[in-house]
Amino acid sequence: MRVLFVVQRYGADIAGGSEQCCRAFAERLAARGHHVEVATSCAREYTDWANVFDPGEDVVNGVRVHRFPIDRQRDGDVFKDLDARVVWGAGATSWRDQEAWIDEVGPRTTALPDYLYSRASDFDLMAFFTYLYYPTVRGLPAVAGRTATLLQPTAHLEPQLSVPLFNQLFRLPDGMAFLTDEESALVTSRFGHRPSEAIVGVGCDLDVEGDGDGDRFRQRHRLGNDPFLLSIGRVDVWKGTLEAFDYFAAFKDRNPSNLRLVIVGDRIMDVPEHPDVMLTGFLDETEKADAIAACTAFVQPSYFESFSMALSEAWALRKPALVQGRCDVLSGQARRAGGALRYDGFAEFEAAVQILLDNPALCDQLGNDGRDYVARTYAWDVVMDSYEDLLERTVTAFANR
Repeated sequence: MRVLFVVQRYGADIAGGSEQCCRAFAERLAARGHHVEVATSCAREYTDWANVFDPGEDVVNGVRVHRFPIDRQRDGDVFKDLDARVVWGAGATSWRDQEAWIDEVGPRTTALPDYLYSRASDFDLMAFFTYLYYPTVRGLPAVAGRTATLLQPTAHLEPQLSVPLFNQLFRLPDGMAFLTDEESALVTSRFGHRPSEAIVGVGCDLDVEGDGDGDRFRQRHRLGNDPFLLSIGRVDVWKGTLEAFDYFAAFKDRNPSNLRLVIVGDRIMDVPEHPDVMLTGFLDETEKADAIAACTAFVQPSYFESFSMALSEAWALRKPALVQGRCDVLSGQARRAGGALRYDGFAEFEAAVQILLDNPALCDQLGNDGRDYVARTYAWDVVMDSYEDLLERTVTAFANR
């Protein structure tokens, strides 16, 4: 099958969850013998969409990538004003404001939709990752009806999903791929069903268990034998980083010990200094596996998740987890896996942390149950078999229009 993936950013060192998800599917589909290409922007950072990569063709891990320049970076003041009206405003907003908002959401790559239109007949299917950004909002309408289209919205419960402009977008694709039961329920209740759908999830490399070297991570970061909680993800208020910091600091005030908190990820916001909190910045896959192998428990504090690949990776390494109870996706994953304790507010966070510190046997049970769940549900062979079936059904749905 000939497949073109469309995504806002693409690269081996780009940490965004949906971008990593797209690259994982593209590379594994190519490894299964399909002809795979990618169309994306020249941007590296979503905060300003500045052109960093060279325009034109590139090859990333064997996949041909077509990069298109950003013709206008995000204007922070304009975006803030439009976002306040379109997303957070109490009343209805004009279609013109919604269109202008999408331009500022970005990355604004005006050459990309024309390119997709011109190459529609070259591919059996075009797969669009993430509903929110310009390449999908402008690109999907350019090719809908000309070739089979699949939308992988990576959607979660957020105010942006209620913008009326998306009502039409979600009705265009021939198929949709969801990451969790909760995402499927959210999207289909809001926009209805498409001819071809599946909950495919995201695969996890189960052999990461042999790659993580906890001692190496502890030595490199001078952690000694201290227990520590690990959080992996963009350091951003929307990802719950500040709340996790506040909860941890309060826990240490009330429960003095040598427990520490390690936060891994690109820093979008400042975090207050604390003697027992360490921020590592972005880590490559090897050192990230080392960090997971070394930790006492994994913490996922985000309110806005459509999946959480880091949680699956922690379970693959048999680590117990604490997850944000106010996020339906994380709560659902914890319930299905039996590999995590959920918390809602500081009191439950404090109790959950203390339970894990006091019960090594429970930690082992949660970690083993999480590992079993990932092996059953998110082994890459399982996910890719489901994904290939969805692609075939989507192409058939398009042919039978």
